Amino acid sequence: MKTQLFSRFNLIGYSLTLIGVLIVIQIARIQTSQSGLTLKETSHRIYEYNKETIYPERGHIYDRYGNLLAGNKEVYEIGVNHDTVRSPETIARDLNAILGLDYAETLARASTSQEARLYTPLARGVSAQKVDEVQAKMKEYADLASDGKRSRQGMATPSLRGLELRPQLQRSYPEKTLASNVLGFYTFFDQKKGLAYFGVEEQYNDLLSGRPMEIMRYYDPNMVSEIPPVPPGASLILTIDRSIQAEMERIVDKAVSDHNAASGTIIILDPKTGEVLAMATTPRLDLNEYWKLKEVFPDNTPFNRAVGETYEPGSVFKVITMAAALDTETVTPKTPFLDTGVIHIGGYNIYNWDRNAWGPQDMIGCMQHSLNVCLAWVAKEVGAADFYRYLDNFGIGKRTHIDLAGEVNFPLSVPGDRDWYEVNLATNSYGQGVAMTPIQFAMAVSALANDGKMMAPHVLKAVIENGHQRSFKPTLVGTPVSAKTARTLTEMLAVSLEQEASTALVPGYRVAGKTGTAEIPGPQGYTSSLTNASFVGWGPSDDPQFLIYIWIEKPTSSPWSSVVVAPIFNEVVSKLVVLMNIPPDEVRHYLYQQGGN
Repeated sequence: MKTQLFSRFNLIGYSLTLIGVLIVIQIARIQTSQSGLTLKETSHRIYEYNKETIYPERGHIYDRYGNLLAGNKEVYEIGVNHDTVRSPETIARDLNAILGLDYAETLARASTSQEARLYTPLARGVSAQKVDEVQAKMKEYADLASDGKRSRQGMATPSLRGLELRPQLQRSYPEKTLASNVLGFYTFFDQKKGLAYFGVEEQYNDLLSGRPMEIMRYYDPNMVSEIPPVPPGASLILTIDRSIQAEMERIVDKAVSDHNAASGTIIILDPKTGEVLAMATTPRLDLNEYWKLKEVFPDNTPFNRAVGETYEPGSVFKVITMAAALDTETVTPKTPFLDTGVIHIGGYNIYNWDRNAWGPQDMIGCMQHSLNVCLAWVAKEVGAADFYRYLDNFGIGKRTHIDLAGEVNFPLSVPGDRDWYEVNLATNSYGQGVAMTPIQFAMAVSALANDGKMMAPHVLKAVIENGHQRSFKPTLVGTPVSAKTARTLTEMLAVSLEQEASTALVPGYRVAGKTGTAEIPGPQGYTSSLTNASFVGWGPSDDPQFLIYIWIEKPTSSPWSSVVVAPIFNEVVSKLVVLMNIPPDEVRHYLYQQGGN
């Protein structure tokens, strides 16, 4: 009997031991499982601390001389803590009066929430001045409550309790529309969901944004610690010169208005470094009101035409064709050509822009009179293989990879492609049937102003991060032609402007340049009477310090670039030499001589 009883006790003991072991194993399993870890984290978060993400201040953007183009200003988010709200009606009424918020909507949002400790934002981006008015009302009601007069008279005391004023940093553009096409914008109304669009803001968003930091805010006051400082995002110094940019924007706006044009673009490059000193285009947006984007840029209008729209450049392209011919020694400036007004290539007749024959010419005359027939002959003499090899070396048909978001490209058709025909060699020679962005062409021609060396265009000059400045180094893209070719062509273009007595000429400064009037293709071919008027030029011709590219889209005052754009080039150079402090040629040569002595 005792043995049987002992056996039963052993069985019960073994069973309880097994159950205990299983319980321990289950506890360990629960604690180490993903569900257990999640439960543990949730309980800590609810009862011990709250995780919060601290966002760093977005980096500033400056022009090359330290003028602020994009920064941050302190504003406030106004919301309600539903645990402490006493009078949603007062909140709705006063915010309607001070901030213009809709009364009914604000009342609904401010009313007590069924979710405990829920915070609801009511307004963002509120200025400090408006916040002062709200705080004055809060103090007024607090004084009334402490006095107790209204309650003794049986009247409900108004209250703004539960209203929270949270300071925030909001993206600010102090120059409004200035360089807006270069800068792009940041959607600042929601810091957690803010996005960068276009230009520098989008291109360098990772640098500007910095790294958010996750912290824990403990409910136990004994465990509260100081919030660690969050390093701000990197700040950028651009190559843009604010004064030059502002002047170019004024000039391009006036040109578009005077000629009733669809748009205008002016690019100023330093050909020796590729730095973009100015990039002015229309239309432009006040970046502080970025939500008006669709109003300012309807129907897929490019945000920055300088990098975001391709078009056929027309006769300005002849400088590339002539550069290839000079570099291959196919022609010299004095090579004779008898212009009969027509040339037959690939089964098609090619005519001059005015359908006239210009008789005996040399290559300078061909450029001066912008003869399509002559340039088509030049391209044929160079040969298709070499001609398209030079176009490739100049970057035609390829992106420049400029450090601005939104660059587009139109591929170049070459021999062997299904859509290339022999006549393309002729039409491409004078800028027809080949499309590019203004920045593509400006980069290509900058090689002619820089002894054949083509530099990558860029807008970033330096980055300031963690107290250190890193400067951008200019990048050589290629050397499409020799220094001799570049100087020879520069002299040819300077002479052609002088012989023509062009309105592009600026007294005291010798410049090189070429006009371009391009027909606009449509579904039925070149049937439109509208044109694209362009001018590319650089100077001073013996030591180029700037390259200028101007494009006026669809001017209605005149179809000819010599009438529309040459005077604009004159105005641009006249302003530029003052802003860049470039002395007249005689003074500059004298100073060089004095320095040499």
